[in-house]
Amino acid sequence: MKFLIQRVLNARVDIAGETVGKIGKGYMILIGVGEDDTKEIADRLIRKMLALRIFADENGKTNLSIKDVGGELLLVSQFTLYANCNKGNRPTFNGAGNPTLANELYEYIIAECKKEISVVETGRFGADMQVSLTNDGPFTIMLE
Repeated sequence: MKFLIQRVLNARVDIAGETVGKIGKGYMILIGVGEDDTKEIADRLIRKMLALRIFADENGKTNLSIKDVGGELLLVSQFTLYANCNKGNRPTFNGAGNPTLANELYEYIIAECKKEISVVETGRFGADMQVSLTNDGPFTIMLE
């Protein structure tokens, strides 16, 4: 499983010209599910993501978590995080989990995050989405 976390000032996801998810300050997270991933792996990454101290405190040090600053989440399923570009110029996605497993774990992650964060917005699994964001820092972290 992979979480590509971007600290943002704002982010949104649109589908066919309609905004389906929109947040202010927080994290826009691209979520990739691998073929061997489980709820236990998801739980570990969720705990780590919520505990990351990458927001500035009153002294300007990255010392506060998303919960400390009342941040919001935008969660977007992204199987292309499993792109393998080692051979040729066309990526393969053999390491990505099958769509049934990936959607089940994506929905699980959403439900678990909603238990901890008051504003959790999402994209739509399997949809052609346009994601816009203002990366703050920029600050981007990959959790695997």
